[in-house]
Order: sequence, then C-alpha cells, then structure tokens
Amino acid sequence: MENFAIISAFSDIEHGRLGNNAAVILSQNRLEKSEMSAIAFELQQPATTFLFPIKPGHYEVFWFAPDGEIDLCGHGSLAAAAFLNNFKSEEKAVLHYEKGFIKVGYENNSHYLWIDPIEVIDHQKAPEGLESALGKEIHDYFTTANKHIVILKSEEDVQSMKPDFNALAKLEPFGYAVSAPAKEVDFVSRTLVPKVQQLEDHATGSSHAVLVPFWAERLMKSEMESLQLSPRGGAFHSEIHMNKVLLKGQTRLIVQGQYPL
Repeated sequence: MENFAIISAFSDIEHGRLGNNAAVILSQNRLEKSEMSAIAFELQQPATTFLFPIKPGHYEVFWFAPDGEIDLCGHGSLAAAAFLNNFKSEEKAVLHYEKGFIKVGYENNSHYLWIDPIEVIDHQKAPEGLESALGKEIHDYFTTANKHIVILKSEEDVQSMKPDFNALAKLEPFGYAVSAPAKEVDFVSRTLVPKVQQLEDHATGSSHAVLVPFWAERLMKSEMESLQLSPRGGAFHSEIHMNKVLLKGQTRLIVQGQYPL
C-alpha cells in the first residue's frame, strides 16, 4: 500500500478554486519530531500530515509546515481523511493530537472533519498599525485563542486587500482571519500568518473553527457556505452541531507513491 500522497483540500476545481495542498505520510513506526520537521522542510508543502496507527480507525497525528510544527491543521486533517479513504478504504477515522481528537470521514461525495469551535475572547480596538498594514478600513476586531478576527466592510475589500506582511509581522498577534459578509455565499475570508514562511494560507480549517461560530451567531444560521479568497482559493460547507463545527470540502489527489522512511 502506498504511504504517501499530496492532496489539495477544500478545493472547487470547477470554479477555479485550487484549495490548500497537504502532504500525507502514513508510518507504522513513530518518527521523532526532528525527523518529521526535516521531511516537511524537504517536501515544502503548506502542511505535511503524519499519521501513526494506534488501533483500527484511530491514528496519532502531527502536522508540520516547512518551518515548524503546527498545533492544529484543518486542511491537513481533511487531506488525511481523503488519504485514508482512498488508500485504506476507511470512511471514518479519529485523529488524536496533543489537545484532543478530530473525527474525519467521507460522506455524500465530500470529505469532512469535526473540529472544536474557537470562540471570541474579547471585542477590542484593532492594534495600532493594523489598518495601515492591511490597507483597508477595519470595521470590527475580535481576539480569540487562535487567529484574531478582523472584519472588513465588504467582500470586495477582502478580495482586493494587499497586506504589508513586513508591517504585520511587527505586530503582536500571530495571525488574522480577515472576513466580511458575502453576496453569493454567507461569508468570505483570508488567513494572514505574517510570522511564518507561508504568509497567507490558502484554505484554512482552523480559521473556520474561529469564523463559523462567529458568523453563525450573527447570521442566525446553523449551516453556511463560505469562500476563502486566497490566491489559490478555497470552498467550505460548514455546520454547527451543539459544541462542534462540521467542515466539509472537496479534495483532489495530486501525487501518490512511496516515501522512504
């Protein structure tokens, strides 16, 4: 069985949205974090997902970017769901990570993941210098335990934003989920992470763990469609169920094979 693939997650090829690439490696033997980091650097994908079997249907998971470990990676989890479905015929699996677990699977022609919502901590004034770094007027600003939420006035503002990443990197927050209400879907967003190599993420599950409960409360909807307006683009279906966020998306297999471990 092949142990390696590169998969695009949250894509919509028909509408020109390429999604976010993740490499997935399945290993029967646990690797050291230094080994995983070196492999992720070699592969140079936005994320590399490492899966280590625990028992049938359960895997220990780690995510690494080329420049460091990722605490939580939604698109890497969706890529894992596609990998396990394509290569191990598993329609459901549980990914165990340091802070909990993520249920993933395949249903009705979409892969999905259940993720814990990340809620707003505080409604604050935007940090000084953020508005000029984004080049857009900030309508509202909220802090969270993950990326901070920046609300712009329109979908067009999110789409046309040209961030100054050098200026953003000098500010304290690690990253931003920049968002606005949308016309044809419920909301749009872009994810900016100026302190790491990626700078802008293409299709971000962890940002949607922040944005889905935020917009669900304001739009009074439990099911939503959203687009990530990154250079590659991403498409998400989301649902709120009690204390969990369900994210669904399309995936595309790009490369498959054997990775030497």
